[in-house]
Amino acid sequence: MKTIKTLAFTLLVVLSAGTLAAQTTHTVNTSKSTLNWLAKKVTGQHDGSVNIKSGSLTVNGDQITGGNFVLDMTTIKVLDIKDAETNGQLLGHLNSDDFFSVASHKEATFKITKSVAKAGKDGATHEITGDLTIKGITNSITFPAKVTLTKAGFIAAAKFTIDRTKWDVKYGSGLGDNAIYDDVEFNLYLTSAK
Repeated sequence: MKTIKTLAFTLLVVLSAGTLAAQTTHTVNTSKSTLNWLAKKVTGQHDGSVNIKSGSLTVNGDQITGGNFVLDMTTIKVLDIKDAETNGQLLGHLNSDDFFSVASHKEATFKITKSVAKAGKDGATHEITGDLTIKGITNSITFPAKVTLTKAGFIAAAKFTIDRTKWDVKYGSGLGDNAIYDDVEFNLYLTSAK
């Protein structure tokens, strides 16, 4: 009986070591990765970008087992307004406490908590769930993503929407003709390629 327990324990250790050895973490190439946003209101819309400061994706074979990503909120850009003064006014407002309180919350983060491999619309290969933290407030979100994993790294793309009010970004919410819609759309592209 003792021998069987010893063999079982040894087998468990070997299998665990094999699983750990298969884990690989790939670092995001921030200069080739992008995050674009689109916010709509009753009278129009605005779009822009935020730089990805750092990130990594952990995989085990063809399974995503984790990931951590940091957004540099000080790099928010407005891309659709060409007039410098008007662009600056909106950018200043986005940085203010009415929106993202960038002076006190310079970073936003996303941590993958679950990944399920499944085919979906628009070529999605995975359903990603994770904790998104903005202004120090954390909520779980789930979205489809198209992820290509190779021995050399990964390429990932996703389009998803969040309700900004869940992160206390409530300016202009529900104000009739002056309303800014609560949903903000994101278009994410990540790669570890050099």
